[in-house]
Amino acid sequence: MFDFFSARRPDTLASRAMIATSHPLATAAGLEMLGRGGLAVDAALAAVAVQCVVDPLMTGIGGDCFALYAPKGGAVRALNGSGRAPAGATLEALRAAGLTDEIPQTSPHAVTIPGAISAWCRLHADYGTLPLDQIFARAIAYARDGYPVTPRVAQDWAANAALVGGDAHAAALFLPGGAAPRAGERHAQPLLADRLTEIAAHGAAAFYEGETASRMAAHLQSLGGLHTAQDFHEGRDQAFWTDPISTSYAGYDVLECPPNGQGLVALLILRILAKFDMGAEMSEADRIHLHAEATKLAYHHRDALIADPASCPGVTDTLLSDAVVDALAARIDMTRALPPALWDEPEHKDTIYLCVVDAEGNALSFINSIFHGFGSTRLDPKTGVLFHSRGASFRLIDGHPNAIAPGKRPMHTIIPGMLCKDGAAVMPFGVMGGQYQASGHAAFLSGVLDLGMDLQAAMDAPRSFATGGELQIEPGVSEAARADLAARGHKLKVMDSPIGGSQSIRIDTATGLLHGGSDSRKDGMALGF
Repeated sequence: MFDFFSARRPDTLASRAMIATSHPLATAAGLEMLGRGGLAVDAALAAVAVQCVVDPLMTGIGGDCFALYAPKGGAVRALNGSGRAPAGATLEALRAAGLTDEIPQTSPHAVTIPGAISAWCRLHADYGTLPLDQIFARAIAYARDGYPVTPRVAQDWAANAALVGGDAHAAALFLPGGAAPRAGERHAQPLLADRLTEIAAHGAAAFYEGETASRMAAHLQSLGGLHTAQDFHEGRDQAFWTDPISTSYAGYDVLECPPNGQGLVALLILRILAKFDMGAEMSEADRIHLHAEATKLAYHHRDALIADPASCPGVTDTLLSDAVVDALAARIDMTRALPPALWDEPEHKDTIYLCVVDAEGNALSFINSIFHGFGSTRLDPKTGVLFHSRGASFRLIDGHPNAIAPGKRPMHTIIPGMLCKDGAAVMPFGVMGGQYQASGHAAFLSGVLDLGMDLQAAMDAPRSFATGGELQIEPGVSEAARADLAARGHKLKVMDSPIGGSQSIRIDTATGLLHGGSDSRKDGMALGF
């Protein structure tokens, strides 16, 4: 029986269609499309377009996108909407520009050609039914006329105010009056309304060709970037379909997008966890410790091996092989923490995730990101496009699989997930929070499959994340578990802000009932009918 005194909400239930996002206006926009008879893609695009307006530090049309799409009765397809480096982006060129160790977040070299609009238009062309002007109508209205800033968005906005203030054009838009908007205040992005209107009318060409592309390239060049209008033109069709990768866990198949995303890391963590008894008898401290040790092992290999798929052939088969998994699991000592893996990726990335199941039974797991809070913070004042910072993931090391090169895609942290049973999709799911995402996928699935938790309970459970030589924990972790973990050698850091966020929809194949959850750490919700 649900504890209605717990101060948390139960799963959302519906019988025909459902959408779950991290922002109420995005959920409402997607539900509106479903109510008009639209399919999962129509709802997802309506929701993400709204979120690009109302949650601008987390996502935008100047970002990247990945998706897993499960057509009713068909095989799951993976869509890679990550952007490529400019043709002039060589190691030699970046070193000549003074970069030797890493690519800073705010550098123009952190901007790859955005892939989101290419992915949106590919999805719409292949699986959408409603016209884009209907799909984008709410987003365009919010961008032009304004929208109320929600509490979690306001908190994150304020935390990033000093950073976004470093770019005069971004500051003029995102710090009206010199300060971040507070919860309840209104904000508008009229130039973004113009861009969405153009995309609705002319598709991806409106972003990657013509005046908009030329202006974006010129602005990046003015900052020292290597981007050309031709780079943008070639980005129009850069999104592509591929096959997902998978592993089995607790009687289900877990599907992820293949590299250059870190979905492989989530699968590796799950394979390691499967070597242990993760049932209810395991103590809180043991569960957190085991998850931390598996995370450190898997992420160490991610940083060394995962990159553009052309640069890491065979890495999936190698890392998910029995020999590798057995060797890694054997390294875990339940009595002490392993030395921390070397971390040299940028931290604190920002993303939005959403999922949809439509009335026909199609399921979509969808994620869109500008990487850091406010991405690169570089905003083109003529187009209103805020550019992401995904190129900061590239390495500047000769011979490294993830070394920057012309036309190359960087390693990505954003990963949509899909759970399948007997060949059918039964649960699109995703976790936001940059580096945490792969670790979060494993923790969420373990809660649902090993502990039998409902979706909302699994999302709301206290989180932990082993990163940067410390074990981050949320305040809900018990004092007894904290003492136990410290005794094993973990350097604990109690977080003053939540770790990530998540959404999921589970399909009860016996009854057709849909169970939805949306993380209480964010402003959003799951709604259906």
